[in-house]
Amino acid sequence: MTIRAALFDMDGTIWNTSIDWRAVRREIDIPADGRPIYTQIMELPALKRDRGIEILQRYETWGAVNGTLVPGTKELLQYLRDAHVKCALVTNNSRKSVEHVLKQHPLSFDVILSRDDGTLKPDPQAFLSALDVLAVSPNEAIAIGDAHLDLIASDRAGIAQFILVGNRPWMSELIPAGVPHHKVANLV
Repeated sequence: MTIRAALFDMDGTIWNTSIDWRAVRREIDIPADGRPIYTQIMELPALKRDRGIEILQRYETWGAVNGTLVPGTKELLQYLRDAHVKCALVTNNSRKSVEHVLKQHPLSFDVILSRDDGTLKPDPQAFLSALDVLAVSPNEAIAIGDAHLDLIASDRAGIAQFILVGNRPWMSELIPAGVPHHKVANLV
């Protein structure tokens, strides 16, 4: 099988932040039920929704400003470029945060999709939209992420392979049984 595209998640995959997402959920007053925080916020009544968006944006901005590039990111992207593999960044984070991260570290992606551009992972359309822009079929792609949402979206999209990076223990319980993936400790 020839890989023609690599789809990357941002937070926890190529960008490290010390945000405690469980604490963010507690502050917004939403359960840690495995769904994206933004999806849960959008289901709240108007006043709580506005407050939830404000809290989420505050943490995301902090993470974009204070985070660090994951070791091995630049080298992996260069390796893929040299191998003529197209690269996409697909994140549930905001466009504003993505732009801040990429301003600090001008990484080369052929397409960048944030939550402001459409669907959120685990919806497979998040990855399928990127593949459409790249003109690559799912069976010619790999996805690289750190969370169950990335893995589920990849599986539902029919992407050939998924690489799970540095899986945190609390997230292990959210990984669906029987969904094929490769685990790696880091990008190096």
